[in-house]
Amino acid sequence: FLETTAYFCMKPKMGEKEVSPHSFFSIWHEFSSDFKDFWKKENKLILQERVKEAEEVCRQKKGKSLYNIRPKHDSGIVSKSCSNT
Repeated sequence: FLETTAYFCMKPKMGEKEVSPHSFFSIWHEFSSDFKDFWKKENKLILQERVKEAEEVCRQKKGKSLYNIRPKHDSGIVSKSCSNT
């Protein structure tokens, strides 16, 4: 614990000889809560951007047909029997 507080340059409050775990973890809790909130917001924005990009790709692919539709030719049995009548 003492090495961790030294790494983060934590100094004891006025009148205390050492950094107490309560003071260290109260600051750490605030930081981690804020970080978690920002992380969720950022991930939500990234997800929305990716969904928009995927929708755009789908729209572009729907605009371009991957296959050609040819008109139906009258060459079957039904067309031959209908033309004789």
